[in-house]
Amino acid sequence: MRATMRQKYTWKQRRRLSDPIEEHAAFGDTESKVALSGHPLHAMMVAFPISLAVCTLGADAMYWFSAEEFWPRVALWTSGLAFLIGIVAGATGTVELLIAPGIRIRSASWTHFILAVMLLSVLGLNWGFRLPDHVAAVLPFGLLISALAAVMTGITGWHGGKLVFDYRIGTQAGPEG
Repeated sequence: MRATMRQKYTWKQRRRLSDPIEEHAAFGDTESKVALSGHPLHAMMVAFPISLAVCTLGADAMYWFSAEEFWPRVALWTSGLAFLIGIVAGATGTVELLIAPGIRIRSASWTHFILAVMLLSVLGLNWGFRLPDHVAAVLPFGLLISALAAVMTGITGWHGGKLVFDYRIGTQAGPEG
């Protein structure tokens, strides 16, 4: 009976599966390469388009409730700045993705990248839709596009946060390595 147990044990050991990605030499190389004094530029910059996308939705809602023409002008500026700063933040994130092997090898990084490109498209649509006539653009389509942008911002940001907090992407290694 002991021989049978020993055989099962070695058989189980041989059947252990390993993740070839985790065994890849570059898997642990997730430290930010695009940084200022060790602080990742992408992480610092994404706060602006995130907050501006939500502010655009807020300005549209305020116009819907108050009908004051101040709010569509605010939404025009916030949507434009969300798109333009988002382009710069996206560029830093893309460079980070392409030059850091430990980031590039993870599928979750590519999911975040694809969602971010889709979000930038919606932010650009939101701004471009408002350029000809920012007041007429708000109801109903400007408000709907702003709501879509806010939801997509939440989803994309959640995936980005998961990369940082779960996978330690873009963070510096501690003294123990």
